[in-house]
Amino acid sequence: MAGSEHADAILTPHAVSQMRRRGITEQAVRALLASPGQVLEVRPGRIVLQSRLGVGATSRLLRVFVDVDRVPEEVVTVYLTSRVARYWSQDESDL
Repeated sequence: MAGSEHADAILTPHAVSQMRRRGITEQAVRALLASPGQVLEVRPGRIVLQSRLGVGATSRLLRVFVDVDRVPEEVVTVYLTSRVARYWSQDESDL
């Protein structure tokens, strides 16, 4: 399964506080880590895993930023955005 190698990433205190503030559950983050829609490199050592949620006008994008240059990998921040077209890479196929 694509992306499942990130399923054991730990949540940093910052990521947990952002999840609480934004109403994002750990279950949603863990599901995305296990099976992302896309995996994009932000910079060497950091990736963003993202998946579209919902359909049509209510479509949102869940984005999870992971530092992969350490063991264990660390989720550094998480957020939901309605700006799907801005962040969804048309060059990447759905994984």
